[in-house]
Amino acid sequence: NPMPSLPDIIYLSTRASPLAVAQAEMVRDALLHAHPTIEPDRIQLLTMTTTGDQIQDRTLMEAGGKGLFTKEIEDALIDSRASLAIHSMKDVPTELPPGLVIDCLLPRADARDAFISPEETSIDDLPQGAVLGTASIRRQALVKRLRPDLEVIPFRGNVQTRLRKLRQGEAAATFLAVAGLDRLGNTEVITNVMDPEQMLPAVAQGAIGIQRRTDDAAMAELLAPLNCSTTTACVSAERAMLAVLDGSCRTPIAGYALPDVTSGSLWLRGSITRPDGGYHREADIRGPMENARELGLELGQILRPDLPLVQP
Repeated sequence: NPMPSLPDIIYLSTRASPLAVAQAEMVRDALLHAHPTIEPDRIQLLTMTTTGDQIQDRTLMEAGGKGLFTKEIEDALIDSRASLAIHSMKDVPTELPPGLVIDCLLPRADARDAFISPEETSIDDLPQGAVLGTASIRRQALVKRLRPDLEVIPFRGNVQTRLRKLRQGEAAATFLAVAGLDRLGNTEVITNVMDPEQMLPAVAQGAIGIQRRTDDAAMAELLAPLNCSTTTACVSAERAMLAVLDGSCRTPIAGYALPDVTSGSLWLRGSITRPDGGYHREADIRGPMENARELGLELGQILRPDLPLVQP
């Protein structure tokens, strides 16, 4: 029976970038699939340009951190213009605004980073002193560890913008998330996929989260069949670790949880690196999947010792 309390139109607030829209459409499709009684035109996207999308001339760290991609789409939930907000979980600060909750994650896509270069087959093959473009200080720091000789420049913009900058020769190489390229149908640009041993992914990379108002029972019920419990465990472990380690995007932090579904256990690795790559700490931990959050908190404490890494 149809849920009585649903609004006439269910608005999903999302960033306006092509990738964000593709992700919101995935959520819409999943909702329609799970609830065949809902007419397709009752679920609409509410697209908006966030502060993070408008800042193109500097890294996110310099602009003030993570909430830049989430604030406007969360505001639409808070003032009830939207029923749900769709996020790339790697953009979501560890503290959510009061009254909002993310308790539904779609099955995670490939969490790894893709190395992309028109000329070279791998990061090892880039010539001495080559220019690599990235807006992520995690990627910058890990690149500096692998290849201290490379010149790393800020590469801002959505996937299409970064690929265009690469074609125009502004850099010899860049990195993008495999998940995003996959969702855009752009995997042909991938030169190779980085082994997590070489480049540990960003916390929650490849995971899409659906946010709702905490008191919205109808949306909670609507979302329940969409949630992937394995993804939820992995992401909550990674985000708990991040929260202990500060969690702004001012410190290059990486974290990656791998589920072992047969044994019900989780393996979590985290790292913290100085932005110039000069100092790096990593550790891992394993435990039962139902203790995901505790494992993350524990790993954060292991990695933390008074955080001597951060350079202002």
